[in-house]
This record gives sequence, structure tokens and C-alpha cells, in this order.
Amino acid sequence: MFVEPHHHTENKSIGWLEVICGSMFSGKTEELIRRLNRALIANLHVEIFKPSIDKRYHINNVVSHNATEIRSTAVDFAHDILLLAGECDVVGIDEAQFFDDTLIEVIEKLIVSGKRVIIAGLDMDFEGKPFAPVPQLLAIADYVTKVHAICAQCGKVAHFSYRLSQDKSQIQIGEKNKYEARCRRCYLKNEP
Repeated sequence: MFVEPHHHTENKSIGWLEVICGSMFSGKTEELIRRLNRALIANLHVEIFKPSIDKRYHINNVVSHNATEIRSTAVDFAHDILLLAGECDVVGIDEAQFFDDTLIEVIEKLIVSGKRVIIAGLDMDFEGKPFAPVPQLLAIADYVTKVHAICAQCGKVAHFSYRLSQDKSQIQIGEKNKYEARCRRCYLKNEP
């Protein structure tokens, strides 16, 4: 279980990075929303961002697969986050894998400016390969939480996102109509 670090406002010189990663349907966004809601309850100023290409459930809001949602701002580029984060205490970023590598630089600047940054994203793509920039963010994270789904084939713990279509492009936005979570054994039975 993740224990939130103590944040001393009188010594607000450096922030930190929390990464929530895992496969599709593992609860990444749900955990992100939970942490951000706790920050709001603590009366911290929170800003939340998502890539504008993700319009699955809502144009702006971050929404989990089980319909939990939180207000957010959709952005086209990672650098937009720097412009919009302002004087907030906490920055939340969903679907980090849809941003390019400039997200790493943006997050490092946010941390140095004293912000707590919480991101959620896929650590592997549908081929089971690291999904940049999340692996690089895992390397510099202060706290990492890897969440797991349930295999759609056998019911065991799953950490692979299996694509149901034959499309080979790395980014294909979808949900249960295009992907299912699978354990390693079931994933390897039908490798993409």
C-alpha cells in the first residue's frame, strides 16, 4: 500500500515524483484520482492534465474505466503543462505514455519548483515492450506503484495489455473493444 509522504509547507524547496503504472484495466487512473482527491481534501492546490488525444470518456476530465472522474485540462504538448501548472502544489498527469520524451524535462522542472507530481501510465505497449516515456520516469521516480489487472482469459493476475485487433501502430486508443488484460501465459499464447 502506498503511504503518502509528509509535505512540509515551511520547507517547500523540492518536490517529488510518484509513478503509477501497469497494464490496461489495472486501476492506474483510479489510483491517480484517489491520490488527487486526497490532496484536494488536504486543501492543496491541484492541477490535473491529460493528453488531448484521449477522448474516450470525456474531452477534458480524467475518467477511469469504472466511471470515477476528476476535472482536468487536456493538453496537446507536455510543455503546455508547465504553462498551466501555475502556483499549484500537486500536478496530476494521466496517460503519460501518450506524451513524448519532453514530458521528462517538464516533470523535472515541476519537481525542482517544489511540486508533487503524480503520473499514471502504461509501462508496456501492446507488444510487451517499454512504452516511452514511462520507463524513464520510473527510473527517476521517488515512489513507484505497479498495479495489476485480472486476466480476461484465465482470471489470474495480469500485467500485459493484449490488443484484439491486428493494427500494429503503437498508439491506438481504445478500451475493452480493442484491448484486454492478460497474464504472461495467456499473453504469450496469442502474441501480437
